[in-house]
Amino acid sequence: MRLYQQLILFMLAASVLPLAAVGFLLLSRAEAALAGRIVSEQRVIAESTAESASSELMKTVDALARSAELFNWESITPEEFQGGLQLLYGQSPAVSAVLHLDAQGIPRGPPVYQAAGDSEHPGFEPSATQALARAVPVQTLRRGNKGQAALGRVYAHALSGRAAVAVAVKLGDGEDAPFALAEVVLSDLEALLARRARGNPGYIHLVDTTAGRILASSLSERRLQPLEPALAARLAADDTQVRGFRVDAPALWVSAARVPKVPGFEVVVAVDEDVALAPVRGMRRTVLLSIGAAFVVLLGLGALFTRRLNLRLSRVVAGAEAFGRGELERRVTVDGEDELSELASTFNRMGAELEAARARMLRWNDDLKLRVDEATSELKAAQVQLLEAQKLAAVGQLGAGVAHEINNPLAGILGNTQLLMLERDEKDPDFETLRKIELSAKRCKEITQNLLRFSQQRAKPELRAVDLNAVLRDALSLTEHQLKGEGIALGTELASPQAKVKADPGHLSQVVLALVSNARTAMMKSEAKRLTLRTGERDGRGFFEVEDTGKGIAPEHRSRIFEPFFTTKDVWSNVGLGLSVAWRVVSEAGGTIDVRTEVGQGTCFTVWLPKA
Repeated sequence: MRLYQQLILFMLAASVLPLAAVGFLLLSRAEAALAGRIVSEQRVIAESTAESASSELMKTVDALARSAELFNWESITPEEFQGGLQLLYGQSPAVSAVLHLDAQGIPRGPPVYQAAGDSEHPGFEPSATQALARAVPVQTLRRGNKGQAALGRVYAHALSGRAAVAVAVKLGDGEDAPFALAEVVLSDLEALLARRARGNPGYIHLVDTTAGRILASSLSERRLQPLEPALAARLAADDTQVRGFRVDAPALWVSAARVPKVPGFEVVVAVDEDVALAPVRGMRRTVLLSIGAAFVVLLGLGALFTRRLNLRLSRVVAGAEAFGRGELERRVTVDGEDELSELASTFNRMGAELEAARARMLRWNDDLKLRVDEATSELKAAQVQLLEAQKLAAVGQLGAGVAHEINNPLAGILGNTQLLMLERDEKDPDFETLRKIELSAKRCKEITQNLLRFSQQRAKPELRAVDLNAVLRDALSLTEHQLKGEGIALGTELASPQAKVKADPGHLSQVVLALVSNARTAMMKSEAKRLTLRTGERDGRGFFEVEDTGKGIAPEHRSRIFEPFFTTKDVWSNVGLGLSVAWRVVSEAGGTIDVRTEVGQGTCFTVWLPKA
């Protein structure tokens, strides 16, 4: 058999047929992988959409329940009762009407609603009042507590045709308490389904499996339509939270997820099998045509190639015969600059270049890993500082608002109490009560003043070279007498030569006093009371430490010690702002605060600051 014929058979056996087999195998696997990916994506979409649907619906239900608990419905005036219903109506733009029912489920008064187009709320048809009243059998809820909510049946909204559900909220305790009944239109859920289905070949339904009906859909024409029988049977037969399956007639891939907290509701994501597999099946036809064309081209090229190759191989055969005869000095010469002549040299050069390239790649990989680790550490530290700064800013604004709103009525209370005390003798039976009111009001005023001071913008720190030893000595001169009076042994370990850092001396003294005050409070019930202050330099930074032998900090509290208003002191004072202010002062100076603590043994705060 000639080389040309062998080459044709070889190409057929070694390339075309395996290529065809591999191609169809890969296409089959691609089809299976595509199916698996679509099912996986459908499951993710179904589960996330179910969570979002639950959150959207329960947000409205919870808002109605919380608002119902704000009023004592059984003792307020009719005008106040109507205002309360108006409040319930305004809790969600999905509410179309709110109706007052007695304990027997009989409407008491007209519903609260607005005409379609007058607001963002859906409109309401007054003639549907009785149908709304029957949507939830409130008699079964009479034993519930105030604020308890329950969902009723789903029905078509009279004006929009969308699905609507009735939500009953109990307005009081006891079996004779009245109810508020709100009609919630599921237009927001339908918009959610449309958004989630955008860009996907399939569609998404919100279904009621108990009724076998579509409540809302990304396809508006399917709204409130019955489910396909095969799909409804599969959904009813499997009670798994999230599942995927295939149904026939028509062929669909389906993923379903139960809506949390809403029994009977499920999100169904479905796609037509023909639509989903259209790319793979089109690719299969293309592969068939490509294989046929490739075979024809290979036949022509094979004929041309073997003619040229036969001539050059004859020289290789002649050289091999010479080697067989022992003519080892004979060399085989192959003309040209193709693979036969350059194979050895090219292979050697390639090996050397690959080895050098691998060494370079390993070095680059190590350098890149080191840089990524350093950048990650810096980003994490920056994120922690940013989160703390945001917390302090938000709490500062809240504190300023609270203090401002409380100060005005508090001043009136304190002033009127003092006037009443001036008008009464100290033997008056009410005088001691007035004195307690005065003390409590002053305490409240002190707290609001602390809140205001914390929320006010601090003066920009004047950063300059500061001797840490001098700062600690100045701060201790203010509190040393008090420490000794409480039986606390004071020890100092000051660096020599002195450690100088870049900071605002006044602000830094505040930090020292706050840490010393916390240490003194922590040792109030300790048997051994010792406070140690030390300074020094390490790793190019200056530091000072405040270490006590107090009660320590519990592990569950360590992550919150720098939060405003958080305190573990036995005697609650200063509104829990000391460490928050200290953290902010040190951060403004470009420093950090480390904490070492052990419950029952004591705590050590280390303040690191940049050297001057």
